[in-house]
Amino acid sequence: MAREVIFAPEAQEDLLSLYDYIDERSGSQRAHDYTERIAAYCLSFETFPDRGTRRDDLRPGLRVIGFGRRVTIAFHVTAGTITIDRIFYGGRDWEGLIDEAPE
Repeated sequence: MAREVIFAPEAQEDLLSLYDYIDERSGSQRAHDYTERIAAYCLSFETFPDRGTRRDDLRPGLRVIGFGRRVTIAFHVTAGTITIDRIFYGGRDWEGLIDEAPE
């Protein structure tokens, strides 16, 4: 059963910030392509949402998964939706920042 993938406002902001970061250093086309690949990867969770590593120690139901070598995606699954809570790039302390994501 496919579920709807929703990007929390914080995850949307994370993608926009990542776009801006890459755009400044490598150009808009590269920024667009990279952030689109991340978004497409997240949307693929609708058919197999129970991937990644459960991190109930940080928040009940939280899952995290990597994308490439530099991105960590934090999300949670409910009966009808998969919510992408945050998208962290690079060496950020995502465990410390996860408290900022909605429950």
